[in-house]
Amino acid sequence: MDFRQLNYFIAVAQEGHLGRAADKLCLSQPPLSRQIQALEDELGTALFIRTARGMLLTPAGEALLKDALNLRRMADDAADRARRAGQGQLGRIDIGVYGSAVFGVVPRLLTAFSAAHPEVQIALSHAPAREQADALRQGRVLAVFERWMPDDPALRAERVAREPLLVALQAGHRLAAREVVPVAELREETLVLGIAPTMSALAMRLCGRHGFTPRLAPPVSDITLTGVIAATGAAVAIVPASMGHVGFPGVVYRALDTQERLDVYCYSLREEPSPLLAALRASLHRQAVPDDLTAEIPPDT
Repeated sequence: MDFRQLNYFIAVAQEGHLGRAADKLCLSQPPLSRQIQALEDELGTALFIRTARGMLLTPAGEALLKDALNLRRMADDAADRARRAGQGQLGRIDIGVYGSAVFGVVPRLLTAFSAAHPEVQIALSHAPAREQADALRQGRVLAVFERWMPDDPALRAERVAREPLLVALQAGHRLAAREVVPVAELREETLVLGIAPTMSALAMRLCGRHGFTPRLAPPVSDITLTGVIAATGAAVAIVPASMGHVGFPGVVYRALDTQERLDVYCYSLREEPSPLLAALRASLHRQAVPDDLTAEIPPDT
């Protein structure tokens, strides 16, 4: 018994007439009759009572019809799921994340992707950039959101956001009353930086353009720790706008008066054929903006 025979059986059962079923299937009546007879012979039981007015189901036929319809629905569902998986609409996508973008840019981008692909499960992996590069090459993740990763010709880097800069200050700091802080006002401040090369290089370049070399506190291993240092009043921190969503007690964020932006990229393997990755990239392209100004600074608490 195969799906073709089941489809023939379903057509005859639903039409209740061999001739009408043959017309529906675009067959002549004799071969359809032979297929029904072969199915009955295989099962060892009659499926129909033949009458002058048509074909009536036997109890065995009634039972088979119910199961045959279920099987056909399952087959249709399987085919549909395969099509949707091939279009990146179904499955699981593993994504690497790290750094301050996880507080603003990345959730916004992935929320939009998830809304358009509700049957795709998103699994996140949190690790530093060098570990994420290995995960990409080994196929453990399909994409990584990062500001910087080691150069590798096998990787594609696509910019997905450009974040403005903020300065994190103790709430009682002399600059906390400003809505916008000029970079030159940081000349006399101690600046705390993370170890990420892009953020450190940008901060040093920015201060240099305003004619001073900043006095630096010891670097911290994670940019979120700059907020802790800022809370003590021992230093101030230049951070991307995503950090404005991290509410440290006693810390306020103020816009920095500069056109400099810090980029966020989506990294992936150039030759990766995954439909899920293609769907993610298409979603990111739809959301692309020249300057990512959507990361609002939360009100002071």
